[in-house]
Amino acid sequence: MQQPGCPLCDAEGGALVWQSPWLRVIRAEEAGFPAFYRVVWAAHVAELSDLSGPDRQRCLDAVVAVEQALREHLQPAKINLAALGNMVPHLHWHVIARFDWDSHFPAPVWAAARREAPAALLAEVVARRAALETAMAARLEALPA
Repeated sequence: MQQPGCPLCDAEGGALVWQSPWLRVIRAEEAGFPAFYRVVWAAHVAELSDLSGPDRQRCLDAVVAVEQALREHLQPAKINLAALGNMVPHLHWHVIARFDWDSHFPAPVWAAARREAPAALLAEVVARRAALETAMAARLEALPA
């Protein structure tokens, strides 16, 4: 079920990392946050509680797989998880690797910047994304269907 005019129904919403019939994982193009991913449920539903028990488990297992890959490959200071949907009421989880050197840390990525992030450290994260995303896709593929 798709909703015309929904940006997550009408477009990928970022660089596609992995996709199944139920959900997709994308890398969001958020300036200053090179390890910002979204787990997007395929059908247009607004809330996690709109899903059946098995689908809720499938969705949360995918969020955990993305988190684990980020932790393993990037060793961030923290992983931020959010399922807001106020602006886009289509079920999706933000899974964001946060570093103590990022421009907003420890504040949320949506807050005002506190400093400029070091370009060399941002570039290092970008350089590690190919291996990260390969491992992330492998974790997602290993989840129960």
